[in-house]
Parts: sequence; structure tokens; C-alpha cells
Amino acid sequence: MPSAERSILEAKIAAKKAAIAALERKAEHIEIYDLRGISSVTDYFVICTGSTDVQCKAIQNHIAVELKKEAVYAYHVEGVTSGRWILMDYVDFVVHIFQPAVREFYGLERIWGDVECEEINEDNYES
Repeated sequence: MPSAERSILEAKIAAKKAAIAALERKAEHIEIYDLRGISSVTDYFVICTGSTDVQCKAIQNHIAVELKKEAVYAYHVEGVTSGRWILMDYVDFVVHIFQPAVREFYGLERIWGDVECEEINEDNYES
């Protein structure tokens, strides 16, 4: 498999691992958006919701710990102090952890609503 294809596959697998880690910390409305060919910034967005700042921080921490086990590290993380919108930039994919009102206000789903989206929830994932 050519390295570019392997890199895309690895990014998708890592994004899914981030989504599953979010689910393990009871994140809701977890979605993976495939932005390949549409965005020059990243290949995937993982978007999820935590009900409080404490939960959002717990989700962020668990994602970081789980991906670190796979030697995947964030290039940049911001928003942890407030916990209202935490952004974890892994370059090939970006994780957005929102509190409900902030997620609704910014509406990233409306911007990227026409792209392929995979929902991750307890019904389609078993640990």
C-alpha cells in the first residue's frame, strides 16, 4: 500500500479511536466527518458533546491517553481551561468537544453537512 494511502487509513483509524474514547467517557452525538478533498486543513473532524466543562475535560483527557497508547499525539490543544469548546488538533484529524449550547451556536455540522458522516454511539459500537 502506498504511503499516502496508508497515512489516510491511519488517520481514519485514529479518528475513530478518538471517537470511541469519547464514547467511553459518555460523550453524546459523536460524529466523524470525512473532509478529504474538501478541506485543505485536515482530513477528518470528530465532533462530540459533553454536558459540562468537567465532562468535556474528562473526554479530552481520555482521548489523549488512549491515542498516546498508539503513539498518536496532538499537535495543538486549546480550550481546556474553559471546557466549553475543546479543540484537539492532530493535523490529519481534529477533535471538537463541545458543551451543548456552544455546539449549537457554532453549528459545524451545518458547514460540513454535505460530507460523509459516521455516527458513533452505543448501538453501533461494542467495547
